[in-house]
Amino acid sequence: MKRLKPNNLGKKYLVEQCERISINDYLRQAKKRIKKVLITSQLEIEGVDIELTVGKTNFNGIRLWFKCPICDKRVGVLYRHAISQNLGCRGCLGLEYRCRRYKGMIESTINKT
Repeated sequence: MKRLKPNNLGKKYLVEQCERISINDYLRQAKKRIKKVLITSQLEIEGVDIELTVGKTNFNGIRLWFKCPICDKRVGVLYRHAISQNLGCRGCLGLEYRCRRYKGMIESTINKT
């Protein structure tokens, strides 16, 4: 007589007959719940209340955006101005990138530090 193991119930079952529990499914559900909590909450970054907005992607997903506290546009990055300490988007604070600032000038004569 064959000895029974603790998980052997006498009959072999197929994988297709059992419920599948995947860690990826749980992670996907957790990410959705976290996004919902983030969307409904209001962030406070260094004393300024920042709202989050949602945008749809081409593949039926969602993308989170900051709402600029100055102009109410949706942006991916907010900046704190070095002098005025205002928090806002690049356009509102009048910020430029270094490579754009010297466009057309002789690059070798500019100290890029």
